[in-house]
This record gives sequence, structure tokens and C-alpha cells, in this order.
Amino acid sequence: MTAKKQYLFIDFEFTMPERNVRSREFYPEIIEAGIVAVVDNKIHSQFSAYVVPARFPILSERCKSFLHISQQQINTGIPFSELVKHFEELGRGYDNTIVTWGNMDMKVLRQNCTASGLPFPLKGHEIDLSMEYKRFFGDQNQTGLWKAVQEYGKEGTGKHHRALDDALTTYNIFKLVEKDKRYLGKPKPTTIGDRVDFSKLLNEFA
Repeated sequence: MTAKKQYLFIDFEFTMPERNVRSREFYPEIIEAGIVAVVDNKIHSQFSAYVVPARFPILSERCKSFLHISQQQINTGIPFSELVKHFEELGRGYDNTIVTWGNMDMKVLRQNCTASGLPFPLKGHEIDLSMEYKRFFGDQNQTGLWKAVQEYGKEGTGKHHRALDDALTTYNIFKLVEKDKRYLGKPKPTTIGDRVDFSKLLNEFA
């Protein structure tokens, strides 16, 4: 029996170093996670949590002002190991497709798992929707998530740089792109007007 298909739309917010401060030790850590699980074209579950960074627990001023996340919010978050466990449970028993906007989310998750000595919890096909969007529309440059949704004449869900809102916005763009792919993949049946050049016919009878 084949496993049921599940799409996981994932967005993370990460720690950031202070501007112009270079630390060889620094690496981005997940501090907020948003996950939208979709089964049979319906939202099956949503998950949102702050995550306590293990290596650099004190947020930089740049990070707090850019993401509008406070140190107090992060201090009340879950440990990274709990996020990994949640992913393991969420993906179990499904044929998973993981969808993110850009490739940083999966890179940082992998790096954070390695740094914490934890196995990478997600098995499945990974889609970088920003690259799909770029290829589909023939854009020269990668487009930001909320710019992409505005190009569709829509608005993002909630607030930009809130992980769950960005995950929901990614899901909404995915639906729009898939719909366009289906539309372009199925040419409309031609009408008799398309098949017959009436101007030539009329000239012959003139």
C-alpha cells in the first residue's frame, strides 16, 4: 500500500550577526518555525513556535529590529530538539514533499541538526518554490516571497517575516503556480474559427 502524499510548506526565521561584526564561529540558528501540512489539497495542520538558539542564545540588535522578535519571546521558545522531534512525527507514514521559498531553510535546518548531533528529520522530495517560480515566469533574478505574491495581484498572509504567515503565503503561491501550470499544460480545444481562415474563404467566394 502506497503512503498518502503530504506537502509540508516550511518557513524559518534565523539569528543574524550584528552588521559589520564578523565572527568565524557564527552560524544562523532557527529561532522561529512555521509549518503548514497539506493532505488531499486541504490544510491538515499548522504549527508555529519560537525556538531557543543553542549556540548563540542572545539575539543581536539587528536580528530583533529586522524580524520584530524580542529576546523574551525567544526565551519562551521550544528547544531545537523538540522541533526536530515534531518534524519526525509530522512526516511519519507519509510520502512527503517539502516546499520552501529559497534554499536557505533546508540548508540551515541541516546545519543546525549537524551542530546539535541530531539526525535530519525530513525525508522526501524537496522543492525550492522560488526557483520554480523563476523558471516558470522566465525571471532573470529570484523574486522575494511577498513580491511574488504581489505579482499575482494578491497579498501575503499576515505579516512578512513571521514564519507561519510566510509558510501560508508559500502555500498560496504554490497553488497559484500549479493552477497556471495546469492551465498552460492543457491547451483549450480550438474552435472552428481557429481552424478555418474565413478571410481566405470569403476571398474565394468574392
